[in-house]
Amino acid sequence: MSTNWPPIKTPPEVALSNEEIAHARDLFDALGELTTRKMFGGLGIYHRGVIFAVMLSDGRIMLKGQGEMQDRFDALGMKRWTSVRPGKSPTAMPYWTLPDSAQDDAEEAVALARAALACL
Repeated sequence: MSTNWPPIKTPPEVALSNEEIAHARDLFDALGELTTRKMFGGLGIYHRGVIFAVMLSDGRIMLKGQGEMQDRFDALGMKRWTSVRPGKSPTAMPYWTLPDSAQDDAEEAVALARAALACL
């Protein structure tokens, strides 16, 4: 697994707009059985009760990666979220940025989400 990406700093807590939340729900709607939960100024995105993605308070959507998906996400050039908090060591989180090409392409976003869910 590659770890040479610069850290993605944890954004300050700013609530997401209703439009941003609607975009995330629409993007993954084809998965079915989709629920969301606001948390830490962002959003947890769940399929059948399993969290597979988050939307950070700055609007970035990130997919959860476990197992073989970590290497696949790295190979796709997706950046891993590293939480950086004052006075603490950086912490690599199990989430990778959704590729730019998938931000507005539900078919690509759902395909990546299904692959990620298969490894969770």
